[in-house]
Formats: sequence, C-alpha cells, structure tokens
Amino acid sequence: MGNTYRYGIHENLSPGELFLLVTIDETCKQLGIEDFATVGAILAGQNWVPTRGKFHGATPRPSVASKLARTYLNYDLKRKILPTVTNASVRQLKVFMTRNLGTFVGRSVPVLGWALFARDVAIITANSVGQYNRLVKSEDRAF
Repeated sequence: MGNTYRYGIHENLSPGELFLLVTIDETCKQLGIEDFATVGAILAGQNWVPTRGKFHGATPRPSVASKLARTYLNYDLKRKILPTVTNASVRQLKVFMTRNLGTFVGRSVPVLGWALFARDVAIITANSVGQYNRLVKSEDRAF
C-alpha cells in the first residue's frame, strides 16, 4: 500500500486526496475580502444594461462600469491614445484606441477583474504546491 497522510481531521489520505484538501484550504485563505473587488470588477464590466439600438457590429449592451465611467469621466483627449478591449474584441484579438477617459476606464474595469482573478489562481497554485510538498515524503512531491 502507498503512502498515506493526515491533514487536519482527515486521515489515511492518498497523495491526490491530500493535494485536493491543501488546494481547498489555500483557496479559502486566498479568497478574502479583496476578492469581492475581483468579482465585482468582472461583473460590473459585463454588458447587461439594456439600451436603445446600436450600429451593426457594436457590443449590444453597455456595462454598469461603462455607463458610470462615461458619465463621470467624460473627458476627451486630443488623440486616440488609450487602448481598450471589449468581450467581443478579446475574442477577435483586437485592441481599440479611444480618446475618451470614461470609455477607457469603463472598459478597463473587467480587465482588472480578470487580472486579479488570474493572480489569485497563480497564488493559490503556488501556495498549494508548496504546502503539499512540505507535508509529503519526497517521492510524493509535485514538481
């Protein structure tokens, strides 16, 4: 029979079961209060707000972030120098340039949310592997 481990109240765990429990624990540690901001940024950037008709090819509805940013940060620069992406443009690997600060901020909010989410996933993975490797015998270590 292979190596078995104990983690908290759990006994006789296989290396795979131990890794799962460590990952769950590290996820719970990482997903603290700051992740309300991550989820909020992702959700605020989704185009759910109903609107009147738009031109063909335009994103059908604006997001809450876009509406608020365009209202409160309605400032135009002289040239289109601010890079932006939308859900549709990401799928097409296109970046649109804008000169309006509100448009730039509104479209950047969900990008920030996804970046924070990716950071959390990287931290959870690194912490899980590190903690797991500290708990197991050398032959059961990951990486």
